[in-house]
Formats: sequence, C-alpha cells, structure tokens
Amino acid sequence: MTTLSLESSSSSSTPVAAPLGIARFQHTPYYCEENIYLLCKKLSEDGTAKPDGSDLFVVFISNEKNQANSFMASEGKPQSRWGDSVGLSCYMCTSKSLDSCYLAEDGQTRRKETSLPDLVWDLDSNLPIPSPLPTYVAETIRPSFQLFSEFQRVFRIVHASIFLKSFASDRRHMKDPSGNWTATPPSYDVITAEDGTDHNLNEYMAMSSLDVVKSIGADAVDTALTQKLGVLVGESKLEEFFSQIPL
Repeated sequence: MTTLSLESSSSSSTPVAAPLGIARFQHTPYYCEENIYLLCKKLSEDGTAKPDGSDLFVVFISNEKNQANSFMASEGKPQSRWGDSVGLSCYMCTSKSLDSCYLAEDGQTRRKETSLPDLVWDLDSNLPIPSPLPTYVAETIRPSFQLFSEFQRVFRIVHASIFLKSFASDRRHMKDPSGNWTATPPSYDVITAEDGTDHNLNEYMAMSSLDVVKSIGADAVDTALTQKLGVLVGESKLEEFFSQIPL
C-alpha cells in the first residue's frame, strides 16, 4: 500500500511526507464526496497509489443527525452548528504502505522501500496534504473532546478499489425543493457506478452509532476490504483499525 514523500532522487535521508498544494487536485466546494472520488482516481493514476486503488481507503464521517464536527476544516467548508438542522459530512482518504513514492529530478514518480506512517488526504482541512494519521486524529478528530451523545461521530471506512467501482452521485442532494442548485455543480459529468447505478450516496451516509464494530479484528478488516459499504467504527477505534490493515 502507498504513502507519499516528495524529495530529490539524490537524497539519502529517510523520506518524510511533504505537503502538496490543493491546486494539484480537482476540488469543487460543497461536493466533498466527488472530490474524494477524484482524489482516489488521481492518486491511483499518477503513481502515488497502486493503479487499482487497493492501498487507499475512503472514510465518511457523519452520524445519525448528519452533523459531524471537524476542528481543522478550512475556511469556506460548511460547518455544523450544534443543535440546528445544518448538517456536515466529512470525507478523507487514507493511504498506508511500506512503499514510498518520491518526485525524482526528471519529474517522474519513483517508488522505493521505506516505512512511513499512515497518511490522510483531506482537501477540506487546514492541515498539510497529506498529514500523518496520528496528527490528523489529534488535530481534526480530537477524540478526547467531549461531545453530546447525539453528535458522536461515526466513521465508514471503504476500500477505495471498491469505492471507485461502486460509488454514484447524480447530485440530487445538491438541489432544493424547487430544483435549484444549492451550490454551483462541477463542470464534469456526474459519477455513475460500473453497474449503472446513478445515485447511492445516501447508502454511504446512513450511519448509526449502534452499528459500529465493538472490537477491531480480522472480521472488521475483512469487511472493510471486501464489502461495498465497508465497515463502521467509532472515533476511538480509528487509529487502531488502520494499524490492523495488512501491508
């Protein structure tokens, strides 16, 4: 599985993940689910990740109220306001590997064996892109921060190789009752699943704290690796889950 380090090919030091600018990625405000889909495609296509995305995971963050707070959200990202009907769902992509990529002097992506921490790619965070998972959890998730029970966050972890084949969105959720856009849509075509499904975002976003796995073991990992909708974990189990992913 793949992490990213940008360094000169002549460097002999241990690679450290270097931040990338958001301009490198396709990003449309308020269309986070599509941004993550395109991010996974790009990382798979440019050599950062494996071609099939099998070393990437998509994480949906929400809860029963569709209100999940993110502490390091970038300016302009829709934020939830405790106790009202404004919802927020967060998305991130996580990569994990002993294979490191670096940008060589000829501009080409190269791979070499090294050990780097799990990395989080969140295009709507003020943290560097990518950021080590422990840093992301501490700064953005802040599991020690006490939330009312109804605002406890749930994490749906989906294998990107399955997500890229199965996810679909016709953007219906971005229209008001009169059919007007609530935010300007992307100029590219809507995303359709390989089986022809035109919209299933609601399936990914349906989360309940009652359905999170009680313990992180082989069964939970297998579910994330093989099932369309992955597995649901609580915020206190996020790092533990990724520590169990086989390399």
